[in-house]
Amino acid sequence: MGDVRLTVRVDFGAQRAFGPGKVRLLEAIGAAGSISRAGRTLGMSYRRAWLLVDDMNRSFRAAVVVTKGGGAKGGGAALTAFGRALIEKYRAIEARATAATKPQLDALIASQAPVAAAAPQARHGAGGGSSLASANVAVTTARDPEPATTNEISSTEPESTGSIPSAPAPSKAE
Repeated sequence: MGDVRLTVRVDFGAQRAFGPGKVRLLEAIGAAGSISRAGRTLGMSYRRAWLLVDDMNRSFRAAVVVTKGGGAKGGGAALTAFGRALIEKYRAIEARATAATKPQLDALIASQAPVAAAAPQARHGAGGGSSLASANVAVTTARDPEPATTNEISSTEPESTGSIPSAPAPSKAE
């Protein structure tokens, strides 16, 4: 599938989510041994990285990251055994989802318009407030760096001809 990647985000109700950004942050913390260095590696501020770590530590029954106090010798951060297992579970879910959807992904790839003819996609916010966990799956290609979530793909949409359909003329009420 080359430059196509399926991403998975697990929503735990309306307030909690775990997906590729948090997994990349955990992997970077594991490699760097520091929240600030991991944040810099990913192009985010220390505050943003720390808030994400704090959110993850509060979202699960066990800590994901532990920190050592700063000072002259500096502090540090490390993944817990649970944090490492969380990354492994997420990556396994991602791999199985990719394998399970390969025929559909191949069909989506084959139906893509050339890069120059691609129209901007409408972005939809994540709605709903269900207390049940759900998966929000996105497909990302090198030609389309913004993921298109599955709720943006409809099997009832007509085949695109490359032009934008005009709106019907309003009818006159009598």
